[in-house]
Amino acid sequence: MSQAADAGAVVPARRTSKRWNQRTLAPWLFLAPGLFMFTVYVLWPIVQSITLSFYDWNGLYNADGDFTGTFVGARNYAELMTDPAFETSLWNNLKWLVLYMAALPIGLFIAIFLNQTVRGIRLYKSLFFFPFVISQVVVGLIFAWFYAPNFGLFYLLTETITGKGTAILANPDLVTYGIIAAGLWPQIAYVVILYLTGLNNVAPDQIEAARLDGAKGWRMLWYVVLPQLRPATFIAVIVTVIGALRSFDLVSIMTSGGPFGSSRVLSYYMYEMALGEFGFRMGYGAAIAVVLFAIMMIFISGFIWKMWRDETER
Repeated sequence: MSQAADAGAVVPARRTSKRWNQRTLAPWLFLAPGLFMFTVYVLWPIVQSITLSFYDWNGLYNADGDFTGTFVGARNYAELMTDPAFETSLWNNLKWLVLYMAALPIGLFIAIFLNQTVRGIRLYKSLFFFPFVISQVVVGLIFAWFYAPNFGLFYLLTETITGKGTAILANPDLVTYGIIAAGLWPQIAYVVILYLTGLNNVAPDQIEAARLDGAKGWRMLWYVVLPQLRPATFIAVIVTVIGALRSFDLVSIMTSGGPFGSSRVLSYYMYEMALGEFGFRMGYGAAIAVVLFAIMMIFISGFIWKMWRDETER
């Protein structure tokens, strides 16, 4: 009797252990392909870039296929501290980062305007979504023509108002702001899409309850709508920060870093140093990339920590 009871107790224990192992192992099996791709195509290149930033290398291997770089320690980073082109690029990236945040409030109010059930609203939505679906190259060309001297619409408009046209892309003091304006056009459209998705998930019962309590206008937006848009806001902030810090294509298309290098950003200066016509300084370019990655991680980590803290405090 006792032996049969012991055997019966062992079998459920084994079944429970087996089920627990399956539940523990199954998520990792599903995650394994994604983790493998992330490691190979994201983490490993990051490690390689950090390692390469401590070398002086022209990007070439010898006849035997051996690496020809020379270890220089932190010399590349020390040179960055005294490089005026790097300083200009860094300040331009900070301008991009600050001014790009305007996409959030503008996108939010456009999304609220579009989140209506009135006749013809789909046409308005398509007009606002249009900048998001076109290529950054096309955006750069459109704004390059828009700012062009003698025939550009912006040039002709400023000439009509002030009597003297303003060639933004030829002005070292204004060129960065002109490119940022071009970048904001599709970025606002992307933020609008994110907020429209968030507005569709706003609880209607909370809106009705707030209306019964007399809330409307700014109070309704601040105390009822915005708290429910936190996930959309979080994604919008992350995407906007990344877009501001990797602003390469518009700079390349519209000015190629000019005039006189005044519109360079870190990503474009990295390209010039590593792959440009007079560059081929792979280690120096990698050092710029590491600095850019560190700045990006500071902001993104801060936002992730804040969101995690807000979620745990609920």
